[in-house]
Amino acid sequence: QVFPSQDPLDRADFNAVEYINALFPTEQSLANIDEVVNKIRLKIRRLDDNIRTVVRGQTNVGQDGRQALEEAQKAIQQLFGKIKDIKDKAEKSEQMVKEITRDIKQLDHAKRHLTTSITTLNHLHMLAGGVDSLEAMTRRRQYGEVANLLQGVVNVLEHFNKYMGIPQIRQLSERVKAAQNELGQQILADFEEAFPSQGTKRTGGPSNVLRDACLVANVLDPRIKQEIIKKFIKQHLSEYLVLFQENQDVAWLDKIDRRYAWIKRQLVDYEEKYGRMFPAEWCMTERIAVEFCHVTRAELSKIMRTRAKEIEVKLLLFAIQRTTNFEGLLAKRFSGCTLADGTVKKPEVPPPSTNPFLEDETGAEADEIVMEKSDTDKPKKPKVPDNPFHGIVSKCFEPHLYVYIESQDKNLGELIDRFVADFKAQGPPKPNVDEGGAVLPSCADLFVYYKKCMVQCSQLSTGEPMIALTTIFQKYLREYAWKILSGNLPKTTSSSGGLTITSLLKEKEGSEVAKFTLEELCLICSILSTAEYCLATTQQLEEKLKEKVDASLMERINLTGEMDTFSVVISNSIQLLVQDLDAACDPALTAMSKMQWQNVEHVGDQSPYVTSVILHIKQNVPIIRDNLASTRKYFTQFCIKFANSFIPKFINHLFKCKPISMVGAEQLLLDTHSLKMVLLDLPSIGSQVVRKAPASYTKIVVKGMTRAEMILKVVMAPHEPPVVFVDNYIKLLADCSTDTFQKILDMKGLKRSEQSSMLDLFRLRLPAPPPGGDSAGSLSLGAPTPEQESSRIRKLEKLIKKRL
Repeated sequence: QVFPSQDPLDRADFNAVEYINALFPTEQSLANIDEVVNKIRLKIRRLDDNIRTVVRGQTNVGQDGRQALEEAQKAIQQLFGKIKDIKDKAEKSEQMVKEITRDIKQLDHAKRHLTTSITTLNHLHMLAGGVDSLEAMTRRRQYGEVANLLQGVVNVLEHFNKYMGIPQIRQLSERVKAAQNELGQQILADFEEAFPSQGTKRTGGPSNVLRDACLVANVLDPRIKQEIIKKFIKQHLSEYLVLFQENQDVAWLDKIDRRYAWIKRQLVDYEEKYGRMFPAEWCMTERIAVEFCHVTRAELSKIMRTRAKEIEVKLLLFAIQRTTNFEGLLAKRFSGCTLADGTVKKPEVPPPSTNPFLEDETGAEADEIVMEKSDTDKPKKPKVPDNPFHGIVSKCFEPHLYVYIESQDKNLGELIDRFVADFKAQGPPKPNVDEGGAVLPSCADLFVYYKKCMVQCSQLSTGEPMIALTTIFQKYLREYAWKILSGNLPKTTSSSGGLTITSLLKEKEGSEVAKFTLEELCLICSILSTAEYCLATTQQLEEKLKEKVDASLMERINLTGEMDTFSVVISNSIQLLVQDLDAACDPALTAMSKMQWQNVEHVGDQSPYVTSVILHIKQNVPIIRDNLASTRKYFTQFCIKFANSFIPKFINHLFKCKPISMVGAEQLLLDTHSLKMVLLDLPSIGSQVVRKAPASYTKIVVKGMTRAEMILKVVMAPHEPPVVFVDNYIKLLADCSTDTFQKILDMKGLKRSEQSSMLDLFRLRLPAPPPGGDSAGSLSLGAPTPEQESSRIRKLEKLIKKRL
């Protein structure tokens, strides 16, 4: 079957009997049998015709295919013949073109060779004439004409580099070299005569001959130019070396201004007398200034090594200030193009400040902090980006910067002592201010002073002195944390979170435990906020120091230890606040555990101890929240730590309430629910703005107080039948500790015999511990042996029979 068909005759499972029965379903239908037979015969004839047509068509297709193939083969043979004819004609055409152009190529080569010969002969004529003229002009010292001619002769001589094997060409080249050497020696001699090393400069000024000689030196060997420059600058600075000898009074740091004034006069004098003698591209003014800087650095280094003990910080900073000002002046005047030796380091321009302690706080408040010793001597380097002259002289002061570091060490020590004295004199910050818990002002003062020191030192050096200064910063950050912050935290009567004997005695007498005053609470919050500010600012200080210091020293700057110190202060402050509130609630919890809960006859409002706890919370928490408004995350930490401390303590006191009647348990459950609601509302208690408590805090309170409620629900449940009671305990508390179960039984007031059987039943009903892990709670029982198991079952059977 090729195409789908609905005809029953085309089906693969054709059945003749069924087909006939379908045609003649009844006897009456047999009357049409002739008509049906005729239709079938007609169909057979049509099928025969179709088959015959298809067979004939297939026979004709085969004949047509063979005919088409033969025609294609004939066409291919014809095409191959045409291609061969084209190829033969192309070869003949190529041969014909070669014969035509053979003579043209020969003529072309001849023309090129002739042109080259003429050009070379012209160059040779120019070279020969130029060499003769050059020798003659050299003897007559006609440097103006020599400068142009020599450059042309050198350029022409470059064309003959490949002909140096020819004797005549080689001879001309040697004559040019000899003329160049003679010119060099002659020019040097002329300069030596004009500017003698041992004498003084000529009064008549520079001559045109020397100006033209400089133009010739540009074409000669670069060593001639360097020799001229070196001798001229040396002769120009010879007076400086005499005036500022080491043994002269003006050579010391206090008169360093005179050195820079002298060179300024000399540069002006040079411009007037010799500015036109040297070509502008020689940058002679800049070269004189740079050589002066190198000489000055060497001289200052030598004299400071000799008189190191006389260097004071004020004198050192004065010299550095004047020197950096001079370097800034050079950067404005010159481009630094002659600093090719690479000895001068590019300065690091600090990016715009993004740190609080690096903002421009250099007003009157900042000025008050700085010690008098360094008030008047601040090197203020001109803020010129990429100053190429930075350090060209001032580098010599770097080995002596230890004097500056020691001075800053002393100043910071005095600053810390002043902070301590001010705190003692002024006392803690006053409470009830709008911005309660504000950062101590001494903290901002310290970091403003740090900023000044860092910027100042980075202008002096970005190497080892910055590392030394960082060490000083670390030292006084720790001292600030210890003396100003930790040292001023209020002392508690509790040494490790627990109450002392004195406070316990006070509890027994029914008196209140000593609490922090409002001022002390505000002080603790203020110290916490200050420590948090110091922590964040110290991290920014570390980043800024790493930006200022050389890249190779960045790894040595690490203020993690100091940040950890401030974190400890924060933790201690939070712990103090928690301990204070916790200790204030202790008497109320003690009163709860001493009440006779078996005698409670009816359930009323919340108990007095709950009212007392809520009162203490309402007294302390709003003050702490308002004072920690700027550091919300630490207020959340306080809430979480208090919940983690108070709730377990409340549950422990709950276990001490024994025995408890059904009504007493209901009263305790009501009290527990009241405490739970207060604790859930703790973060926003007493606040006009109601905020949703953090999820982490809510989870802790719900989990802890729900456990307390479950304990009381277990206590309220009847202990008969025992199996139901034990299963109910395991379901509600999920605590497999026998100690906890024992405490529940004590709260219910069961007798020892009843408790013993209950404990046995409890051990039997405990769920099996997970494989490979310890059992939950504090259960540490080994697996019972079969004998122990059978004896326990017998005891259980006896107990049930007795009850029945």
